[in-house]
Amino acid sequence: MQTRRRFNQFALAGLTLPAAMAARAQDRGIVLGQSVPLTGPAAQLGLQMQLGARAYFEAVNAAGGVGGMPIVLKTLDDGYDPVRCKANTEKFIRDEVFALFGYVGTPTSLAALPLATAARMPFIAPFTGAESLRDPFNRLVFHIRASYYDETELIVKQLTQLDLKKIAVFHQNDAYGQAGLKGVQRAMEKRGLQPAAVATVERNSVDVVGALKSLLPAQPEAIVQISAYKSCAAFIREARKAGWGGQFYNVSFVGTQALADELGKDAAGVVVSQVMPSPFGTAAGLVSDYQQALQRLDAKAAPNYTSIEGYLAARVVVDGLRRLGSRPTRDGLVAALETLSGYESRGYRLQFSPTRHVGSNFVELSMLTGDGKVRR
Repeated sequence: MQTRRRFNQFALAGLTLPAAMAARAQDRGIVLGQSVPLTGPAAQLGLQMQLGARAYFEAVNAAGGVGGMPIVLKTLDDGYDPVRCKANTEKFIRDEVFALFGYVGTPTSLAALPLATAARMPFIAPFTGAESLRDPFNRLVFHIRASYYDETELIVKQLTQLDLKKIAVFHQNDAYGQAGLKGVQRAMEKRGLQPAAVATVERNSVDVVGALKSLLPAQPEAIVQISAYKSCAAFIREARKAGWGGQFYNVSFVGTQALADELGKDAAGVVVSQVMPSPFGTAAGLVSDYQQALQRLDAKAAPNYTSIEGYLAARVVVDGLRRLGSRPTRDGLVAALETLSGYESRGYRLQFSPTRHVGSNFVELSMLTGDGKVRR
């Protein structure tokens, strides 16, 4: 269920690119700025998000671009650090990129959002489900994924249907972790429950000793994890070594394939909520297009949930741009994106409107296997 959103009170007139800037956009192509982790413990999230986007943008450029202009994706490494992300965003604004695109993470996106809003620059498809980026409503921001509230609701619903009610939470000690924790608490309160225990890990850290000491003595039946793949994998391994035999659940931001790769055979039975259609197997439409584009870009690349999100994000931007004339403007892009609907695939549907910028509430659960696969 979507929360009610309030409208930001800012003038829309300034969204339009000055004529000189529109001319520069034509000269150099349509430039999108992306700040993601390319190094550090969350690097696979940024690398895969970038890879999926490139797969689509390069296919579009090979066919002549949009209105004869290429799409240029400028990606800067922020190491999943809000301070670095803020600096990257300031650079993009100075460089007058056309829009901000495909950022990865809640704390980093929150560091960038005030800058984007002040510059009246579209902020499209951040890789985060945090409610703080959705409410209050901001006309510049477009989400292609469900929220952490949606994900944690489904997780808690399944656990309680399995009569597992002693649920603990392991979360990153930042805005992302707090968003996920709030989602779990919200879902549990609806059922007259509260977390059995809560423990944290610092962002970009795998020091889980304190969290283990806090959670395992509470003897939870299940632990919901709200962190990135390195710390979640470290906690799972150490908990199993300590003899804990309960069930692990993760939200999508963990990085499904990266978590499976980190854990190896220890991944067996770990559940991850997904907000994208399954990227695996044979399929028609969106998923088939994604698989073919990925293979054209890199024959060795294997499909995964993170790169299909980058691919879908790129399709959304391009479809918006194709609705514009020969002199694209930021305000025109915002208005065009508000008309988009479609992308139906395996239960997933994307739809925007002038009052709805969260395009999907789709969530399903998947389970990791010990041989690195993902089972739906």
